[in-house]
Formats: sequence, structure tokens, C-alpha cells
Amino acid sequence: MTRFQKRQLTIKQILIGFSLSILTACAATSGDEGRSVSRGSDCIYEPSIRGYSVLDESNLIVSTSGRRKYHVTLQRRAFGLRSSWGIAFRSQTNNICSAFGEVIFDGHFDNEAIRIADIRRLSPEEEDDLLIRYGKKKPEIEQTPVPQDVKGAEVEELDPAADDN
Repeated sequence: MTRFQKRQLTIKQILIGFSLSILTACAATSGDEGRSVSRGSDCIYEPSIRGYSVLDESNLIVSTSGRRKYHVTLQRRAFGLRSSWGIAFRSQTNNICSAFGEVIFDGHFDNEAIRIADIRRLSPEEEDDLLIRYGKKKPEIEQTPVPQDVKGAEVEELDPAADDN
């Protein structure tokens, strides 16, 4: 190998190393903004799952033992999820995690699994907010109705000159 070829190989190695370090830095920081729960709670232990509620075709609330609730977001819409008889979670281990776990549901014609994009543990307040946002629960504070005209509630003006007599 000539000196020129060695130099080209070294430059390629440096560029590849630099590119990989940038990609690693981006992967480590993406998706962490606004998290109130640590990264370790992004997984659900599959045997602990007790039930689920469908918010829409790509969002679920999963209930686990210990009355914990998780917001599960799918990578794409699962048409027919609302009307399916049941869902199943699939992963290589007993932990259902973001980007590695999948959801399979009855009613999906080709039995294709849909990958999970995000799992986030919910506080009771966050669960209520999600249920209200997706129309599954009415807010506790009702807005006051717009005032309407009432028949017979006219205001009578008094004659200021009549008070002097």
C-alpha cells in the first residue's frame, strides 16, 4: 500500500468515526425532552398487564398491577383497534419497551404487528388529562352557559323628577 492510499484510508476512518459520534449523540438525546419519568419506566413487565383502554387508533392506556397506568403510543395508526376484541403485546423478553415491543390485535387482516413508539408512565392527573383530551371523560369543571334573555325581566326606568316630590 502506498503512502497516498494509507493517507486516504486514515481520512476515511476519521470521517466515519466523526459521523458515528454525531449519530450516537443525537440518538442519546432524542425523545428525552419533557419527560417527567425516568428512562427505566419506559418498559412494562408483560405479566403485570391487567387491562387497557383505547384512546384512538394509535394511543392506549395500559393498566398494570399496583394500579400503575402507562400511555402507549404506536408508531402508526392501527385501523380497527377501537373495535377489536383484544390485543396482545409481543417482545423478545417479558419487558414491553419503546421501539422494541409490538402490539397485535384481533381484527387486523394480515396479522401484522405494530411497533410501539413510546411508553410513558402516567400520574393520575396525566391519565385524567389524556381521557379528557381524547373525549373519554368529561371535565369536572363545567363551563357556565351563555346568559339568555328572560321574558318579563325588563328594567323599569324611574323618573328622577318624581323623587323630588
